[in-house]
Amino acid sequence: MSALEPRVPQRTAPIPPPPRGGILGPAYRTLSIGIISVVFLIAFEATAVGTAMPVAARELEGIGLYAFAFSAYFTTSLFGMVLAGQWADRQGPLRPLTVGIAAFASGLVISGTAGVMWVFVLGRAVQGFGGGLVIVALYVVVSRAYEERLRPAIMAAFAASWVVPSIVGPLASGTVTEHLGWRWVFLGIPALVVVPLVVALPAIRRTASGPVDPDAPPAAFDRRRIRLALGISVGAGLLQYAAQDLRWLSLAPGIAGVALLVPAVRGLLPRGTYLARRGLPSVVLLRGVAAGSFIAAETFVPLMLVTQRGLSPTMAGFSLALGGVTWAGGSWVQSQGRMAPYRERLMVTGMVLVALAIAAAPAVLIESVPVWTLAPAWAVGCLGMGLVIGSTSVLLLQLSAPEEAGANSASLQISDALANVVLLAGGGAAFAALGGGAVGAAHTVTDGASAPHPAAFAVVFLPMACVALVGAWVATRLDPAKVPAKVPVAVPVGE
Repeated sequence: MSALEPRVPQRTAPIPPPPRGGILGPAYRTLSIGIISVVFLIAFEATAVGTAMPVAARELEGIGLYAFAFSAYFTTSLFGMVLAGQWADRQGPLRPLTVGIAAFASGLVISGTAGVMWVFVLGRAVQGFGGGLVIVALYVVVSRAYEERLRPAIMAAFAASWVVPSIVGPLASGTVTEHLGWRWVFLGIPALVVVPLVVALPAIRRTASGPVDPDAPPAAFDRRRIRLALGISVGAGLLQYAAQDLRWLSLAPGIAGVALLVPAVRGLLPRGTYLARRGLPSVVLLRGVAAGSFIAAETFVPLMLVTQRGLSPTMAGFSLALGGVTWAGGSWVQSQGRMAPYRERLMVTGMVLVALAIAAAPAVLIESVPVWTLAPAWAVGCLGMGLVIGSTSVLLLQLSAPEEAGANSASLQISDALANVVLLAGGGAAFAALGGGAVGAAHTVTDGASAPHPAAFAVVFLPMACVALVGAWVATRLDPAKVPAKVPVAVPVGE
């Protein structure tokens, strides 16, 4: 057995042979189409809303809270992820997925009808809770319903489902924003919820519902983990608030946030995660480093292009469209069986590409640099992300026993979302400190570029490139061969 193969528990009962064929074969076709449609919905929302966000923040006079509108999503998703992990391990992924989709749609409606920025942020928080439930539930579906040889392929399909939204989403969102208003971008997306509900949920009920062992008595929810989940969510919210306020008084909520985050992270993530211990801890850490650095940087790309180079919201969003294609390409590469022996090397390469793309992005702040150069540069970073994100998902499921899939998947997504919150908080604080809150304050988006604030953007991108380089080192520590036993998902604080 190789170091990256799963440790499969011994079974006493004979195991029926798994169905043959690919993810679109007769045995998996309906389920695959259903869960891919859920990812398609999330992808379309992310690309469309990201394009409309600068206009929404300007109209609601909340440009200073621009980063908070993104991080609120990640903050509440942290609680949703922990809850979904326990819920899915005990009762199956069907219920958390259903509730998550409903909350996701409700949050969009709240944001779309907001009259002030704090209500808009509240809607993003509700949406994030639903997104946290959905993403962990989907991982549990993959773990239960697909044999191991098919998991890289379904992860690649998830990435491929971003291609069309990444191209159509910014164009559609920008057109709607310019001609009908940004609110219709948010209010129109919930109608798409009907497709996943009709297609995915019946297939999941047939193939992946219920507990792992239906004969075992139902297990109670781990109240301690729920308390820690609340702690990590509240702590992340306080930290983000302190980063946005930038007054001496904000030190108090900042310190309180850190005090809540530290024990919660210790209890919810694998022991040794932030020491980059080999195996599962480093897989979880790498997911956070990769996603946090890239998303924190990408959040400011449309705003930079609209306010500093005078692009329309449509063109600013469309400049990221090529990235959807290359992200899917990177995920497809890692899904090929012949690439499995080189997975670690692929992930190191991926993180280097991410670092180069983030470092290159602020070059468009120089007027003599053609603005179109950002599109191919960002596509290179998306290629690296496709190599890394798909691989971390595959490795996590390989290193997880069936009864641990939900909790381990929650750990992976917590690392992802927490890194987004922390790095967005740091980037947002630096952005505001160097005058970012005044970016475009005197003009509407469609009037062209506002007074230049290149330093406010550069101070976001360059540190994130350094974080991505740290991820390249973490990617060298994914092989658990030197770990004598599998690291538990979480260890009680103090033990």
